Amino acid sequence: MTCQPLYDAPVAAADAIVDTLIAAGIKHVFGLSGGHTGRIFGALEKRQEKIRTILVREESLGAVMAETIGRITGAPSVLLGQGPWVLGNGLLGTIEAHLSATPLLLLTDFSDTPGASLHAPYQSGTGEYGNWDARQAFGAVTKEVFTAEDPNSAVVATQLAIKHACSGEPGPVAMLLGLRALDGEARPEAAPRIYPAEAFIAPPLRGVPELTASLAALQGAARPLIIAGNGIRVGRAEAALMRFAEACGIPVVTSPSGKGVFDEDHVLSCGVYGGYGNPLAHRAVAGADVILAIGTKLSASDTNNGDTGLIDPSRQTLIQVDIEPRNLSWTIPVAHPLLGDAATILDALRTGWTAAAHETWTAALNTPRHVSLPASDAGAAAIHPHEIIATMQEILPRETIYTCDAGENRIFMLHFLRPRGAGRFIQPAGAGPMGYALPSAMARKLLSPENPVVAFSGDGGFSMTMNGLITAIEAALPIISVVMNNDALGWSQHSRGPFATQFSRVDYAAIARGMGCAGFHASGIEPLKEALAAALRVTQEEQRPAVIDVEASMEVSFARLAYSETSETRGLAAD
Repeated sequence: MTCQPLYDAPVAAADAIVDTLIAAGIKHVFGLSGGHTGRIFGALEKRQEKIRTILVREESLGAVMAETIGRITGAPSVLLGQGPWVLGNGLLGTIEAHLSATPLLLLTDFSDTPGASLHAPYQSGTGEYGNWDARQAFGAVTKEVFTAEDPNSAVVATQLAIKHACSGEPGPVAMLLGLRALDGEARPEAAPRIYPAEAFIAPPLRGVPELTASLAALQGAARPLIIAGNGIRVGRAEAALMRFAEACGIPVVTSPSGKGVFDEDHVLSCGVYGGYGNPLAHRAVAGADVILAIGTKLSASDTNNGDTGLIDPSRQTLIQVDIEPRNLSWTIPVAHPLLGDAATILDALRTGWTAAAHETWTAALNTPRHVSLPASDAGAAAIHPHEIIATMQEILPRETIYTCDAGENRIFMLHFLRPRGAGRFIQPAGAGPMGYALPSAMARKLLSPENPVVAFSGDGGFSMTMNGLITAIEAALPIISVVMNNDALGWSQHSRGPFATQFSRVDYAAIARGMGCAGFHASGIEPLKEALAAALRVTQEEQRPAVIDVEASMEVSFARLAYSETSETRGLAAD
């Protein structure tokens, strides 16, 4: 089958670049016009019915929104803007994408002045003396960097950038454009020749490796267990995971970054394991004789620095599924490494299953799911974080989607939130940037406009990106932001004390009202229930964002949720 050139007449470079985005199935572009990228914004204006462009007030917001959509859908979104600020401000979402294997396209420029690069032109990123080096800077935080100095190269490089963002283990890719690449026309007779984008963008790996030995190990196990990681989410394998677990009767534990890929209300769910996981998950991991690890690197932070009280290849058989060969047997020797797409392999394992479904052996562990924490005093104004989470789940609908931030709020969410259904929780587990929750919630609302979406954050993280509420209003994204306001960087203060960790009291509800959102203040559990119900009505009936400023106590520390090998795992192999 032949492949004909894409154009038979000259096309403006910016138009050809946007054609490439559309052909690749990209639905969203986030950013701020600056430098030479206004030409691409002009091309986007002509194609609003095919690709939505959302103006953000700062690049970090756009980076997180694009990263969230890439992680949820498996297809890249775009952060578009001027080179220095896509790098500097956009780093929040870029590093998270790099460490969470999220496809993301950074479409930006050198901010160059052709002919003057040797004389240090303003803002130029071409790398000569007096300029900054955009290639080197972006290369440190992305999977790959592509550059173009002419229109035809700009189109082909954009196609390749999208291909590399999605192939193998996904990640962020930077596309750097010189002024001459954007000012001219892509021409059919010029080199490199331009062919349709579909020919360049590789499909995901769908081959099925040999499964006989892995199936035999799983079917012969007395206590099999699944550890599901973020790769389930990136590979859109949530449904395949549920089908396999239910058909074979195998319990599921998730890694911290995998939280949300499996319904935690399901009878087969044991919740999250790791440094701040729950006791049931830890005992399940330690007690398993065969572990199927899917889409997880089994990193040091997940396995508590390789603690053999959790995972021990000398007493457990490990099967690992990953789309990136370097991740197989990276941190722990694996008896059965399976290279391939998570959903494809899970469905193949289910099809090849010939034994009866396992009994849910974890029911015999007789272990509480959560660490027991005290209740706040009756009538207290400042309530504990775990009580805020419990109240949200009591009042808000089952289909609510939650995002959270880095810091103490995330640890409590990992431990106590029970997402009801797959795909209803996302967090910054790769790099752990503060300020993630609010823009991530806006992106989730773009993808699921019918679901209530909650951004849960501390006052430190919220204050970093609360300007995103302006975008939420302008883009009609009615999210609920719940701010755990304890006047402190909770993680840092509980770790090392009050110096440089305390804030003055800020009324975030009043700030929200000044932006045009609904704003509520909650002191105590009953006022929080009322505020949540009111915020839900505002977002559904008025289609406005709402902020709930919750007075939170500092009496309970995240440290009380830390993993304890002595009480949770030791001796289980002999039980």
